[in-house]
Amino acid sequence: SKVEDIDKLMLAIGENDDDKEEVKYVDIIISEWMGYFLLYESMLDTVLYARDRWLHPTKGILLPDKARMYICGMEDAHMKRERLDFWQDVYGFDMAPLRKVAIQEPVVDVVEANRIVTDSVLILELDIATCTRKDLTFDSKFSLVVQRNDFIHAFCVYFECAFSAGPLQHPVGFSTAPFCPYTHWKQTLLYIQDLSSSDDSLTVCTQEKIEGRIACAPNSNNRRDLDIQLEILKVQGRYCNVSNHKMSYRLR
Repeated sequence: SKVEDIDKLMLAIGENDDDKEEVKYVDIIISEWMGYFLLYESMLDTVLYARDRWLHPTKGILLPDKARMYICGMEDAHMKRERLDFWQDVYGFDMAPLRKVAIQEPVVDVVEANRIVTDSVLILELDIATCTRKDLTFDSKFSLVVQRNDFIHAFCVYFECAFSAGPLQHPVGFSTAPFCPYTHWKQTLLYIQDLSSSDDSLTVCTQEKIEGRIACAPNSNNRRDLDIQLEILKVQGRYCNVSNHKMSYRLR
């Protein structure tokens, strides 16, 4: 779509800008602040600053105004071997210690819908008009239901955004889910680490449940990076029993 007949163009004023020309209020803030894993690079912090300083308190509009994050389990044996398992034999050298480092880095890639093994569960919901910086650090429990007999090698995280504020006749939005058209945000994969199984996977059957917890916070040394904690709280199935299995990741 096109935005036409704009009479005035207002440049955003950053937190540390030296331009002292005062702008009392703006009626609308439109920002493409979303990063990988929704929150990567902390761009939303700046939008919240602009909202609190300049957006009109009664009639101001923020777009997008809603954001949600979801998690699901996925099978990814082939790509996992290509991305991680090759460290065990690099031109005849065993470099397995580097695999332990590599697996802690989330992978941003396109996930085919047929790789998804579980349902999807909401782990974070943000109302951009009212949320605070504290809300961008979250800790959420989830329960996934397995949809078919398969293996789970990773957890897949994606997000959706809605443009529903203001006098929009037809509210719109988009999703970065594997079931939706491709976006440059793709999906974020968190590979399972250090399980007793030979390939670090969960063997699951239809209707079994995966109880888990995911937490996310800006890295203390670089707020643009994200520290992600993922815990498999309980899987009690026909072939797989796991409890209180903690894993750490850093998205950078």
